[in-house]
This record gives sequence, structure tokens and C-alpha cells, in this order.
Amino acid sequence: MPGIEDTATLVAHSYRLMTMQPLTYLGSALLRTLRDHLRPLIAYHLFFTLLASALLLPAITRVIHGLLAQLNRTVVTNDELIALLFSPLGLAGMLVGLGFAFLIIYWQQAGMLQVAVRPRDNHYRLALEALWLSTRRLPALAGLVILQVGTHLLLLAPFMIGLAWLYDFWLSGIDPYYLQRVRPPALWYFIACALPLIIAWVWAASWLYLRWLLALPFVALESSNPWQALKRSVSLTRGWRRSIGAAVLLLLVLIISLPLLVTLLFDRLFTPLLWWLPEHNAVLIPAMLAYLIGYVLVTLATTFVGIAANALLSACLYMQLAHRETRPAPPPEGINAGKLAWAVELSVLIFAGLQAWWILNSFEIRDNVAVIAHRGSSMVAPENTLAALEQSLIDGADYIEIDVRLSNDQQVMLYHDRSMARLTGDNREFGELTRDQLSQFDVGSWFGDAFQGEHIPGLDEALEKVRGKAGLMIDIKPLPGQEEALADAVIDALNAESDVRYRCWATQQSAFDGYAACGFPNALLAMRMATMSPSLLKHIKAQAPELRVTLLAQLILPGTLNRRDFDALGLRHNRITEGEIQLARLYGYEIHAWTVNDRARMSTLIDLGVDAIITDYPDRLTKLIQDRRALSDGALMLVKLRNWLRQ
Repeated sequence: MPGIEDTATLVAHSYRLMTMQPLTYLGSALLRTLRDHLRPLIAYHLFFTLLASALLLPAITRVIHGLLAQLNRTVVTNDELIALLFSPLGLAGMLVGLGFAFLIIYWQQAGMLQVAVRPRDNHYRLALEALWLSTRRLPALAGLVILQVGTHLLLLAPFMIGLAWLYDFWLSGIDPYYLQRVRPPALWYFIACALPLIIAWVWAASWLYLRWLLALPFVALESSNPWQALKRSVSLTRGWRRSIGAAVLLLLVLIISLPLLVTLLFDRLFTPLLWWLPEHNAVLIPAMLAYLIGYVLVTLATTFVGIAANALLSACLYMQLAHRETRPAPPPEGINAGKLAWAVELSVLIFAGLQAWWILNSFEIRDNVAVIAHRGSSMVAPENTLAALEQSLIDGADYIEIDVRLSNDQQVMLYHDRSMARLTGDNREFGELTRDQLSQFDVGSWFGDAFQGEHIPGLDEALEKVRGKAGLMIDIKPLPGQEEALADAVIDALNAESDVRYRCWATQQSAFDGYAACGFPNALLAMRMATMSPSLLKHIKAQAPELRVTLLAQLILPGTLNRRDFDALGLRHNRITEGEIQLARLYGYEIHAWTVNDRARMSTLIDLGVDAIITDYPDRLTKLIQDRRALSDGALMLVKLRNWLRQ
């Protein structure tokens, strides 16, 4: 019996050693492989990036734009976006785009695998061979993408159906802005119910991913067909998945954390050093240029390391499990880099320098941004009320964004939701009630006792409140089929306000008194209208050409929007890019960012070049603008550099 126990112990110990080996030695094998093949990997990465940037990505972009153009519509709201995504053509477009994206990733990884397992005495010949061999395997890689990614999507489908059902059960009909700001119990119930589903999907997807981890090396290196590669991967990874999973998770954490750590290092260690420099352009600009060159180089390096490490992990696992070798063989000794190597690497330095110079020259020293209070100062007073408008004036808002609807007797009233339920507890529809009935509702008590008795104001009351002090950005919220009627009613109200202002001006002694007491005479020029309907833009402009119109958009499909139909484009702040800013400058319209409450994000958007920021805290934005105006040019340049890093 003791002999049997000793044998069992030995077997168990051997099994533990076997299962620990990939995790124990994989890190050192990966680092050595990266060191041995660093130059050809860099060369391949550069060649592939040039090829993808010059040929592949533009071609894919044209194909996707062509598909989207078939929709013959512009997506600007959440509801329209969801409708598009779940339409047959929308689903097909998403699948095509996702398939192309993964095909590029697989293609790049396949080439790096070729570099790792095919040592040569010429780095750049090896890189070009790897690019050619991986390109020849594109049909097989496409088949692998269809099998792997398609299976993961099928696995995701029931979980998405479950999440959609939970969303419909808990959150259907609740205003997304209300969910963000108030976070009612229904939101937490939804999260509590959705979390187990999400965890279950992550576990299932991870289980499948680890089983198929070696499929790409088999397709790329052994000319296996996709189905055979998947079966061989399942067979070889059996018994090793726990240790492989730990290695994959550790690498994922490193890949994600490395760029964050680099950014943090620059922001906390090197950026403060710039503040100690004298604010003379002869010193400050070269220092900032050197700083940016270093940042660009480190960013390029971290991106490359993340991509290469993922490929080399597959290469090392492939060699250990398929060929019982600890890592790919190193290249022959005594290889010199050669002139081409130095030329290519010098080009990287030149690229970093040019990009740094372009970044530095893109900074505008002074900025001009309008402050727009969202539904009034809606974090200090109840939204869309006279109290919120009054607070916005105190907080220094240039414009006050309000939501308007038509009452049953065709009066323009300030209110956001279609139903009265959220603010009053009454389940009736807003459009069913007359102005007299609406005026009886208390829409302030929900916010706080100090606002008890606050009523729903009409647009005429709002115009009187801001007269001579600020402008209004009137966001129309029509019922279906009521779009033109509501727009016309708002224009009529503005024309009536203009009459009041002209009469007011007639009684003033000077222009200064006129502006202070009456505001700009033509209310149509002093106000803005906002809509989420592109089809309504031409009607508004036909009725009131001088009225500035903002198109509010959650998302815009490329190539689907006539950018000459509006005066401003209001985008969710995380949708605003340099490309959108450039388009706005090209077509001559403004960019308005909504809804921004974080001071750091406000500062970043100002430096990105937006023309207006819509915020629940206009006092924060006003204070930020004042603080920036008090800075010297050198200090403001450093602020702009820090904001660029945040992007």
C-alpha cells in the first residue's frame, strides 16, 4: 500500500508540474522571443500599418459607407439608432464591419507569428516574407473569423435577448437623462438582474476562447483549414486551460494597464516639470516639442508591445504544446541591423517629430465658447422652470436650453417628458392637458421643499424672464405628426416677443438702456431652436431664415447628412472628434457639446474647439472660462497640452 501511495503522490506532483509549466515559463519565453525578434517584428508592424492605412482601411470604409448609404436616412437619436441596428440591413452592416475588423487583426497577428517562428539572417526580408505569407492565407483567415467570431456572436445572442427583456421590464419608458441623473431604484434592479447574465456570458466566452486559442497559429503556420485548426486547438489545450487562462488574463491586464501607466507617468512626472520653465517661447516651445516627441514615441512603443505580445503569446503556446519546445528558435547569431534597419527606425523618429510639431501648432492660444445651461441650472433648481432660468442667469449662462411641447390648446409650454409621471406622479399624457390644467401642477416639490408650488411655465414667460439678459435654446419635443405645428408655434411666439421688444426700445433713451431692458430687438436673431429631426430643418428655415437652428444628434452615419441645413450641430460630448470639428469649420456651422458636467472634460472640449457647451452646472463652466482667461499664454499652452494628453 505505501508503494501505491508514493506512486499516486508522484503522479500528482508530476501533473502539477505539467500544469504549472506554461504559466511558470511562458513569461520568460515571451520576453526572450520579443528580444530575439524585435527588429523584424518592428519592420513587419511598420509594413503592415502602411499597407492597411494606404489600401485596406480606405477600401473597407468605402464599402461600409456604401452599405449605410443604402439606408437613405440619418441616425440622430437613440431610438433611431436602435431601430437601425436591429433592422436586417443594420445587422448585416454590423456583421460586415465586425468581420472586416477581425480579419485585419487576424491578418496582422498571422504575420507576426510567421516572423516569430521563421528566423532569418535578414530582418527586413523576413518581415516582407511574413507579410506575403500571411496575405496568401487571407481566405483561410476569413474562414476562421467566420467560425470563431460567428460562434461568439451566436453565444452572445441569448444573453442580449435576456438583457433586452430586462431593460424593457425595468427601464422601458424612463428618460435616459433621468436615469443618469437621479439613478432611480429601477436602474439598480436592472443592474442587479443583468449582472449575473453578464458574468455568465463572460465565463462562457472565455471558456470558448481558451479552447480555440491555438487555431490561429495552426491556420497561419501549418496551412490547416479553419475547422481542423479549431479541433486541434481543443485537443492540445485540454488539461492546460487553467494555466493558459491565467497567462492570458495577466497579459490582458498588462496590455490594458501599460498605456494608462505611461499616460499617468507623463502627466504626473514630466508634465509638472514644464510648469517650472520660464514662460518664454524660445524655451517653452522647444521643451514642449521634445516632450511631445517623447510621448509620441512611447505611445507608439506601447501600442507595438501590446500587439506583439499578444501574437508572441500564441507563438510560445503553439511551440510548447504542438512541438514540445519552450519557445521559437532565435535568429542566427552575428546579424547586423544594416542600413535599411537604421533608415526605417530613423523614419519613426521623423514621424514622431512631425506629429509633435503638428500637435503643437494645432493649439489656439485663446478660445471662445458659449455657456448653455441645460434645462436651466437643473442641478440647483427643478428643470424647465422659471426658478431654473433665474438661477442660470445668476450662474452666467449665455443661453438657456429649454424643452417645449404643445398643450392640448396649442400653447407652447416648457416640459421635457411626454408623460407627467416622472415629475408629478400623474400618468396622463402632456398633450392631453390644456395650459390652464398644466399650470395647476407642482413640478418643484420633487426637487426640494424650497421649490414647492413651482409651475410649468409657457414659452412667453420664459422669454420675459431672460429678456435683456440671455438667449434661449428652444429644444422642441413634438408628438409624432406635430413637428411642423410645434416649430411654427415657437416661431410665432418669437415674433410676438420681437414686437414686445421693439415697443420696449421705443421707450428707451439710449442703446445701452435698450439692450439692458429690452434685449436685442429681433428675438429670432437672439434665440436658437433645436431639433432632433433633420427633415424639419428646411421647414424651420423656410419659415424663419434668420433663426439659428441646432440639430441635436446622438450619432450621425457618415455621408448621410446634409451639413448645410443647420447652423449648429449638437453632439454628445464623447462623440466629438477632431474630424467633426474639421467638418464644422469646412461647412461653417458650430459644434455644441452636450451634456458636460465635469470641469476637466469641459476644459478638454474647449481645447478641442467646440463653440458651445451644454451643462447642468453653468457656474462651473463660467468659472473655468474666467480662470483660463486669467492665465498667461505660456500657462495656457501647458493647459492645452495637458488636455491633449487626456484625449
